[in-house]
Amino acid sequence: MVRWKKIAAILAPVLLLSACGSTQSASSANDSSAGPNAVISVNGTEPQVSLVPMNTGEVGGDRILSAILAGLVAYDPSGKPVNEVAESITPNSDATQFTVKIKDGWKFTDGTPVTSESFTKAWSYAANVTNAQLNSSYFSIVKGYDELQKEGTPSDAQLSGLVVKDDHTFQINLNAPDSALPSQLGSVSFLPVPEAFYKDPKAYGEKPIGNGAYKLVSWKHGQGAKVIRNDDYKGNFPAKNGGIDFRFYTTLDSAYADVQAGNLDLLDQIPATSYSSYQKNKNVKVFTAAGSQTQGISIPERLKHFSGEEGILRRQAISLSINRDLIIKKLFYGTRVKAVDYSAPSITGYTDNLKNKTILEYNPQKGKELWKKADAISPWDGTLSIAYNADSSDKQWIEAVLHQLQDNLGVDVQPQSYPTKKELRTAAVDKTLPTPYQSGWAPDYPNIENYLTLRFSSDGGYNEYDYHNDNVDKILTEGSAAPTTDDANAKYHEAEEILLNDLPQIPLWYQNITAVGSKDIKKAAFTYNNYPMYADLEK
Repeated sequence: MVRWKKIAAILAPVLLLSACGSTQSASSANDSSAGPNAVISVNGTEPQVSLVPMNTGEVGGDRILSAILAGLVAYDPSGKPVNEVAESITPNSDATQFTVKIKDGWKFTDGTPVTSESFTKAWSYAANVTNAQLNSSYFSIVKGYDELQKEGTPSDAQLSGLVVKDDHTFQINLNAPDSALPSQLGSVSFLPVPEAFYKDPKAYGEKPIGNGAYKLVSWKHGQGAKVIRNDDYKGNFPAKNGGIDFRFYTTLDSAYADVQAGNLDLLDQIPATSYSSYQKNKNVKVFTAAGSQTQGISIPERLKHFSGEEGILRRQAISLSINRDLIIKKLFYGTRVKAVDYSAPSITGYTDNLKNKTILEYNPQKGKELWKKADAISPWDGTLSIAYNADSSDKQWIEAVLHQLQDNLGVDVQPQSYPTKKELRTAAVDKTLPTPYQSGWAPDYPNIENYLTLRFSSDGGYNEYDYHNDNVDKILTEGSAAPTTDDANAKYHEAEEILLNDLPQIPLWYQNITAVGSKDIKKAAFTYNNYPMYADLEK
């Protein structure tokens, strides 16, 4: 059991700067100090798995792959999809078939052309159960997906719904209408791979071959990765710098110290220890904007006391016992916004009018009542823990939340630390975490559907909660098939009302873009999903 001092002490601002440096030497500075050939150093995290787009579902790998691979569409800073490799993406009358024409002249950095099969074979590989790819469920709407889910399917079997007409034309045939499909096609799961991938997927994952604005030159596990400008890139967002040096830090405090010292060019997250002071720090340049990343607490159904009706009551009690406003004010200094739904204010489909959003308000008395109702089903025993990764700034808010739960629900509490995000995410995906845990979501594409289907449908690829609700599944399917964006959003809001009752993940807040740069940074822009727009960085 852990006992903390009163919440005022827990939430008091703390100003500490770690003396630890990056896992890379600060002397591994930029190849060129300034100008269009400068290599910009940024923070990153070790990818959870090898760098294969069909199998990458976390920020560390996503950022690198998005830099070195170009998809059918790309997203401008506002999140608007624009054709990239695609010349056109044309639906039929009911949006069950899309004809894709790709531009001529695109090549991978090994010299091979980007063709229709660069996409269709990659998507089929992802969908094929034999290949066990994390992003398989992204392709469940394509005809032939169910056939590829059968045990014993040959690893090279193709989705029957993908029909190649020629090197520059293919069709996507869907199981149901999905008018929003084109907006999804720029996400990492839909990126192409060259023929070299199939000869040795493991080797490709260590040094992927791309067609994007950059090309990978090195990846030192646990230390960093480096990409340089691809001068043969044909797309909308050519690099205005010579490359990006991703550095994997063990703590954000270390990264922040390096920015102040001029040894790191851009840090896109502020350590919690510096929220109160970073905007007044004369040694850094500050960048802020509304963001789309969300933060919450995931509580899988498989955990003791969190299944069935008892589990719903306990999740509701926990949500009502968290004073989000106080934590945002005292710990985050306004760099977060209290959640009222499962998406974010900058995303198409966001709403603040859900009836069940009251479950996200602070109401400790009602929380106690619901906890007692759960005890009537099965008396609580043991310690309530929340897991987090130590290479983040999450420790302080996790401890603050647990302190509130201890005070309001009368339970023993204990934070559970995992050394790295990779280790925490691996345990979450493998469903071996023995406790609730902190979890966030950075959207693959700027639509509310991306926050819901993958995470909360019964067969969603990122449903880590063992969550199953037939009504949610039905409504999400109806939303995907809706003829207009407004009709689709109405369905997604219906699903959110149910999710706010069941709370497989408890929403906490939205994360604004809060970044700092060294004095050398001349320009920094950010994408709709809070990432730096690496191609636009200048110094």
